[in-house]
Amino acid sequence: MQRIVLLCRHAETYDPFPLQPDFERELTPEGQNHARNTGSWLREKYSKVDAILASPAARANATARIVAGRLYFDEEKISYDPDLYNSRESQLLNCLGNLPDHVKQVLMVAHNPGITRLVRELTEQQQLGYLEPAEVVAVAIDLKHWQDIHTSTGILLNHNTKQVL
Repeated sequence: MQRIVLLCRHAETYDPFPLQPDFERELTPEGQNHARNTGSWLREKYSKVDAILASPAARANATARIVAGRLYFDEEKISYDPDLYNSRESQLLNCLGNLPDHVKQVLMVAHNPGITRLVRELTEQQQLGYLEPAEVVAVAIDLKHWQDIHTSTGILLNHNTKQVL
């Protein structure tokens, strides 16, 4: 069964101010706008998602909520997983592997470098550059069960960039 994995880096944030925890960094107004544009792009290309997984960090949380609004996805159903905060690609992959099998399309909002490395691992495209803020990549992967994602690769369908937005 073909599944679609939408991997999104959080939108642009303010630079941290002295003694501010990284976890609390918020989106800039431009970042909020980019997140809205990303959500609109996703709605146009993929119409809906069955699940949204997001890092609980303020910047990823806000990006996920903005994009969810564009996708008419109930914010209350966003799954915030502490394992997605500044995680390695193996941790991100584990989160996908735990999805219930009824999920066909999933959006994951997380952080670099892990989110970009996950795209590279899933598509075997090591030359792919780091995702920019609010950039999303769509990967199609044939899986009977999500737990099989650990041994599977997919194909890069498309991705948005700030130029497209």
